[in-house]
Amino acid sequence: MPKRVETVVLHDSSTPVIGDVQKGGSVVVTSLDTLLNQARANALWPLTFGLACCAIEMMSTVASRFDLSRFGSEAFRATPRQADVMIIAGRLSKKMAPVLRQIYDQMPEPKWVISMGACASSGGVYNNYAIVQGADQVVPVDVYVPGCPPSPDALIYAVLKLQDKIKRNTARNLSDLRLVEGLTGPRTLEEVEA
Repeated sequence: MPKRVETVVLHDSSTPVIGDVQKGGSVVVTSLDTLLNQARANALWPLTFGLACCAIEMMSTVASRFDLSRFGSEAFRATPRQADVMIIAGRLSKKMAPVLRQIYDQMPEPKWVISMGACASSGGVYNNYAIVQGADQVVPVDVYVPGCPPSPDALIYAVLKLQDKIKRNTARNLSDLRLVEGLTGPRTLEEVEA
């Protein structure tokens, strides 16, 4: 009796896998939130908020040696209206905390925060009345970068971790996708399908 061998290959090692994307011929089927999260994660626009010596290390991440643009974060923004990632680099004084909060509030949704360095993350060696003991007391922080000062590749690693966090985000309804602020009409995915 001749042997019959059937091989089913869903994925070979040379083809990249993107989230829960299923491929079949020239058609790609995926969910809307996976597609949006992939786009958001690979096109982060950082807002520079350099407060002290960590800002020098943050600036060197976009220099030719480290080249943060390889990871989709090339364009550092000086205005909060065009940024979606705030990088807090350095010690945050109590006098600067309201300014930080105002700039964070001016950023459009969705937005993320990276706290860079020991001073921004926990106050560092400045345990006194003038320094905020962690930027998470003022704004919600998504990724912490340890070190005093942290190296540029530590910030690049934090950006990669933030990208992973964004890609893992799942939407339960349309307002979670944050396509348009003040969305009217159907609010859940079931209402859209109906």
